[in-house]
Amino acid sequence: MFAVIKTGGKQYKVQSGDMLRVERLAADAGETVQFNEVLMLGGDSPKLGAPLVTGAGVQAEVVDQIKGEKVIHFVKRRRKHSSKRTKGHRQKLTLVKIGEILSSGADKSDVKAAIGTGSVSAAAVTAMEERYALNKSDQAEMAKRVKNNQAEEKSAKPAKAKKAKAAPAAEGSDDLSKISGVGPVIVGKLNGEGITTFAQIAAWTDADVEAIEEKLSFKGRVGREDWIAQAKELAKG
Repeated sequence: MFAVIKTGGKQYKVQSGDMLRVERLAADAGETVQFNEVLMLGGDSPKLGAPLVTGAGVQAEVVDQIKGEKVIHFVKRRRKHSSKRTKGHRQKLTLVKIGEILSSGADKSDVKAAIGTGSVSAAAVTAMEERYALNKSDQAEMAKRVKNNQAEEKSAKPAKAKKAKAAPAAEGSDDLSKISGVGPVIVGKLNGEGITTFAQIAAWTDADVEAIEEKLSFKGRVGREDWIAQAKELAKG
């Protein structure tokens, strides 16, 4: 079921659940209002108004008071001292969510009628604008607090551990990381097996290589990267 309503000098085709931007209404966010100017009802039993459908109405919840996109108005008068004037304008609008569409009985409901700000007193409009500004300032303050809390939580997180560097070689041992393909992790594993010098690696036999590769899961790395030859050259100093 749909309805065609009139508000703010414009006509809108709406269905339940639609989000609609209309000319500024005299209502606060969270209020329920009722559009009583229904021009047509569609669906299984369509009705055409003459000009309005008697007893029909469309109820909606006011989501927020907003402003439209900025429109730039530029005027240039060449024959009057080359005057220029630029003005910006953002139309004041109300965002509503369409709720129930009533085909009859709307005139007996207690829901507040949706009327524009031009139909109420200036004092009422001023009060509404003040509430709107206050709500916006509260929202900004809340957003600022959330941002500060997120920053505090981020700063409170423990710093990521830096990649461990190889410890300096102990006295009487060699810096095994000089061998191409041997990094800090492998140095630690070799030291754990008591291998701390180039001479030890240079003296490895095929059986030693097979045993160390099996134990430390090197899988042919010693021969592929020629650790023994490198160790012999490094051992010479």
